[in-house]
Amino acid sequence: MNTKRKIFLAFILNLLFSIFELIGGFLTGSVAIASDAIHDFGDAVGIGVSYCFEKLSDKSPDNKFTYGYARFSVLGGFLVSVILLVSSGLVIYNAIMRIITPTKINYGGMIVFAVVGLIVNLVATYFTHGGKSINQKAVNLHMIEDVLGWLVVLIGAIVMSFTDFLVIDAILSIAVAIFIVINSIKNLIQIADIFLIKVPKSIAMEKIIVDLKDIEGVVDVHHVHVWTIDEQNNCATLHAVTNKFDGKIKTEIKEKLEKYGICHTTVEMETVGENCLGKTCQIKRQAEHCHTHHHHHHH
Repeated sequence: MNTKRKIFLAFILNLLFSIFELIGGFLTGSVAIASDAIHDFGDAVGIGVSYCFEKLSDKSPDNKFTYGYARFSVLGGFLVSVILLVSSGLVIYNAIMRIITPTKINYGGMIVFAVVGLIVNLVATYFTHGGKSINQKAVNLHMIEDVLGWLVVLIGAIVMSFTDFLVIDAILSIAVAIFIVINSIKNLIQIADIFLIKVPKSIAMEKIIVDLKDIEGVVDVHHVHVWTIDEQNNCATLHAVTNKFDGKIKTEIKEKLEKYGICHTTVEMETVGENCLGKTCQIKRQAEHCHTHHHHHHH
């Protein structure tokens, strides 16, 4: 099943569930469930937007987006991660409030709901797991949050119906919220790296440059830039200096880079003695300028 369908399924399940929950909140008179329904509805909307972006991300490149639309998927992941961070903040706030003023809840109703909630969200988690796209990872984290949230309600309700240990529920929700915050931040860092045009983790620049210089006929390579569009499609541009122009060298460079998972390479060929204009270009100047700081640049 493809990523889009998985996200769509998660969306439908979340939407139906939040409606079911709203009704249940009224029936059990539980504020916790009613407010959770609103939170789940927000989730569903977020995942809906994310689904639209994932659908967009399959579009082929055109004159407006020459790299294609793949980054919309990354943007979807960004939105979902931000929503998760906000909702985790609210969960922590509510939990602290509940520790300060513990409230009694209708346990029977809660247990029924928690069981249904667990089943629905486990199904959704199962469908969204193992995603390569950052968007799908974020949506899956959402589903995990819901599963853990319901597990907390279930454990809490059971424990509280046997003992009067009212804070258990709040303590567990804080733990879940912290887990979600940590993972959302990890997702956001990954997304920031993409938007900051950082070299993808899977690519070792030093090794690539050595490899390219090893090609017969290549005297030097410079201005090597590598970036990723969505962690799955990588691009590179570079200047290759050769003794004499040879089209075969270009093919060899592209083949070598393909082994590294770079599927889109633009090569500028230069012959020895040709004055590379890059020397006067801004980036180069700044690079010379801050060269001294870069010696201890670690991997």
